[in-house]
Amino acid sequence: MENVSTLKDQGNKALSAGNIEEAVRCYTEALALDPSNHVLFSNRSAAYAKKGNYENALQDACQTIKIKPDWGKGYSRKAAALEFLGRLEDAKGTYQEGMRQEPSNQQLKEGLQNIEARLAEKSMMNPFAMPNLYQKLENDSRTRELLSDSSYRELLEQLRNKPSELGTKLQDPRVMTTLSVLLGLNLSEMDEEEEHTPPPPRKPKETQPPPPKEEDLPENKRKALKEKELGNTAYKNKDFDVALKHYEEAIKHDPTNMTYISNQAAVYFEMGDFEKCRELCEKAIDVGRENREDYRQIAKALARIGNSYFKQEKYKEAIQYLNKSLSEHRTPDVLKKCLQAEKILKEEEKIAYINPDLALEEKSRGNDSFQKGDYPVAMKHYSEAIKRNPKDAKLFSNRAACYTKLLEFQLALKDCEECIRLEPSFIKGYTRKAAALEAMKDYTKAMDVYQKALELDSSSKEATEGIQRCMVSQTTTRTDTPEEVKQRAMSDPEVQQIMSDPAMRMILEQMQKDPQALSDHLKNPVIAQKIQKLIDIGLIAIR
Repeated sequence: MENVSTLKDQGNKALSAGNIEEAVRCYTEALALDPSNHVLFSNRSAAYAKKGNYENALQDACQTIKIKPDWGKGYSRKAAALEFLGRLEDAKGTYQEGMRQEPSNQQLKEGLQNIEARLAEKSMMNPFAMPNLYQKLENDSRTRELLSDSSYRELLEQLRNKPSELGTKLQDPRVMTTLSVLLGLNLSEMDEEEEHTPPPPRKPKETQPPPPKEEDLPENKRKALKEKELGNTAYKNKDFDVALKHYEEAIKHDPTNMTYISNQAAVYFEMGDFEKCRELCEKAIDVGRENREDYRQIAKALARIGNSYFKQEKYKEAIQYLNKSLSEHRTPDVLKKCLQAEKILKEEEKIAYINPDLALEEKSRGNDSFQKGDYPVAMKHYSEAIKRNPKDAKLFSNRAACYTKLLEFQLALKDCEECIRLEPSFIKGYTRKAAALEAMKDYTKAMDVYQKALELDSSSKEATEGIQRCMVSQTTTRTDTPEEVKQRAMSDPEVQQIMSDPAMRMILEQMQKDPQALSDHLKNPVIAQKIQKLIDIGLIAIR
């Protein structure tokens, strides 16, 4: 087996030097000679992980455990691969399994602590992801009966798997009730002035063991820290060459601490040498992963790579690394920078896509489809034309006509408003907006818009006939049933907003009990406008 040992040593040297392909080759050749060697599978798993090939890293780690199930290193390798793949719960289970095999393994202990911290952070970000979700809801009288409703359980699972949809579900009173239970709040009592039972006194925080004193550290680590402090001082004074020398000395004393390499990367970032900065960040991350460094430090190095790309206006690469940083540890600054990069990239792609000639071709295809009555296809062509030339008001007007034909009146209104914004003198924008409002039976607003069209062109037959139709329709709508009026009114987003306002609901209830209160409320122009909207739509009547 002398050849196996030689290949293994060569693989280890290649791995330490960052030559991952060579390391994998050496370990693979060694395994061909000794396929039951658990150390070789473990080492190749580490090499695959450094290469970013986490599926292969996981397979080799599983084989390591299969050959030697009582060896803690195999479980560390498997858990690390699972963690990289985003399977945090599985990684936690692997660490726990390894601890059962080798309870004194410090690497497994630290790995388990880190993964539990990440899971706890993830759970805090999404209260619906807590493991005892259903038990907590079952134990509270406010949600116990809801659990018998299958649609409620489906809602919970949806929010557990897609927390980003929470914002769209807040109008559902069940969601607010559930949140109050999960977060330990009583939302119904938030505004009451009654005296509440004081909360139980907080348990005293467990005192954390103080960090080891400098004199208790090994000599090499003490020397490294001193060099780091000297480097930090030089860095603050912008004496970058001196800072680099001190950080290099720190690395020589303690090569297992990624901080010193990361500090070197920070110096090169300030010097504007972004390639070197990224190279050192990658090296720091490798050292950190190998030595089970705190995931916050890994996130910091990834964020620095992202920021270096941002500085060079390479926004696609910046987003990639900033997102990697956020997956390790979520911080407001990195999130803000990532959103900023995404916004800039989206705008750049949008500008690069503009081509007025291609827009005209798409418009022509849209017109052909509209004439044939194929409104969905026409809308598709107009949408593409708008992407190619977003400053052409007539394209928005044409798409609004499609939306009106397809009874998508809110979308039609939005396009008409954009058309008017781009070209305020284009009469078609006003007549099509008025037509959409007329179709929604909001005749008062429709007449106002038709009137604006007449101000632009007093001879507009379309606007004149539109006003006449609205006046006739206003008298006939009074024969609609109350249910029809309510259904039509509540399809209007503006009405929905008014009726969901607690202050407006209170005013309407007061008006029912005391009609004289109306005159007081009408003195407030904002409230008066909202009441007029409800009158115009037919939802309330003043007698």
